This record gives sequence, C-alpha cells and structure tokens, in this order.
Amino acid sequence: MLCDQAIAVVVPARNEQAHIQRVLRTMPTYVDHIIVVDDASTDATVARAASHPDPRVTVVCHACCTGVGGALATGYRLAFEQGAAVAGVMAGDGQMDPEDLEPVLTPVLTGRAEYAKGNRLGHPQVARDMPPLRLLGNRILSRMTRWATGLSIDDAQCGFTALSRHAYHTLDWARIWPGYGYPNDVLGWLSLAELLVEDVVVAPIYGQERSGVRLRHAVVIIPALLVRIAARRLLASTRKVAWVRLKKRSGATRPDESQNLSRALEPSGDGQASPGTVRLNM
Repeated sequence: MLCDQAIAVVVPARNEQAHIQRVLRTMPTYVDHIIVVDDASTDATVARAASHPDPRVTVVCHACCTGVGGALATGYRLAFEQGAAVAGVMAGDGQMDPEDLEPVLTPVLTGRAEYAKGNRLGHPQVARDMPPLRLLGNRILSRMTRWATGLSIDDAQCGFTALSRHAYHTLDWARIWPGYGYPNDVLGWLSLAELLVEDVVVAPIYGQERSGVRLRHAVVIIPALLVRIAARRLLASTRKVAWVRLKKRSGATRPDESQNLSRALEPSGDGQASPGTVRLNM
C-alpha cells in the first residue's frame, strides 16, 4: 500500500520468457496485487510467471492475441475487482525501472491526476539511451498526439502509467483501440472526458528486447488513429457549442452525458469481444 491505498500493477506480456521473472522479482513490496496478463504467448512466459513464488501474483491467459490494449483492459478489470485504488502498468519486457513506479503512482494517489504516464523524453539521458529512430519517431508522434488530444503531454507512446478507479469506470474500454496506438487512444478518451493527465519523467531503458512496432504502425496506423481522435474532439466541441446556444435560446438543461460519452461520440464496432481467459492464482 501507498498513502493507505491498495496498489495493483498490471503486467501485459507476450513471449517474454526471458524477462518476466525479473519483472516479477523486482516488483516493489508496497504493491498489493500483481496481475500478469499473457496475451497468447507461444513460449514459456506463462510457465515462468506461474512458477514465481509470490502470493501477490495472478496470471491470466488470453486464448488469442488481443493486443496490448486488450491485455490491459483485462488486467485493469481484475485489478479493480481485487480492490485496488490505483492500477499501474509495468510491461513484461523489463523496460520500466521499478524505482520509477512510486513517482508514476503519486499524482493519482494524491488526487492531482486521474491518469499519470511516464515521460522518457524528459530524462537527461534520453538521447544516449533511446535508439535514434525511436527517439525521432516518438517526438513526431508526441507532437501529433498533443495536436489531436489538446493535452500538454510528451512521450505519447510510453506505457508506464497509473490509472485511478474513477478513470477506469469513466472510460468505455470496449471502444478503446486494442493494438499499437492504444496509448494515444486512451489519451484521446481521457481528454474527451476532461480527466486530468500528468507526465512524470522516467528512465529510458533499452536492452536486447525487440520492439513489435513496425513502420506501418508509425507511418499509417497511429497517424490515422490520431486523426480519428482529433475528429472526435472536434465533434464533441461542436456539440458543446450547440448545447450552449440551445440553452441560451430555450433555457434547456444539457443532459449529463458523462456515463455514455464514448457511445454518444463514436459508432460501435471498434472494440473487440472479450477474449477467452484462463486465470491462475499463485
């Protein structure tokens, strides 16, 4: 626990047999629940996670690959079902420093933000530690994400995050993009819901891990997703202006749309059905 609040950490993993035990072994002691979501790995990730001798660990196995967004939706659901006040995310590839977890959790624990995210671009050693092409691509996509969401954030692709219980229940997770581009779409929905987001500087860590991001993701898929995010935001702004004008003319009261925000602003069909899962309690 931190600040007398229960902490869960979701660990999305796919084919991370080389790293998953180190991630679990170095998890800080103040974390109450560790939820490993295996996204249909074809290696020994599940076996190695399940053999880790820590009673805090729960391993959940997706029967088919849903993408990181699908894995996190499963992990968040279990985290808050288990009573967590805040759910952090530390990927199964070991690229997130456990020492940075508490700073990432703090804005949410103290009520300054509903969502906190790592910012590797603000670290003084980023130019040395982050591969040059990733650094360039990240800076470009971060600039585009600021434009699309209106948020003052950097390092839009960083998955080192903390989410409040309130934010979890505000967003419609079935409609959030499940694959690469998931962090950008979450930021877009958070902005639309007017939930506070805070950046926290974290260390950039790179080893021998291979990124699953391909050129088509950076050049086609994520930019197209950002255009959709910007369009949603424009539509929401237009509707808000229309309501204000209507209220001035007729004295009408604008209905509360917060519970149906995503349904009101985007047609169905982007989400995926919940994957079949197998849950292993350690």
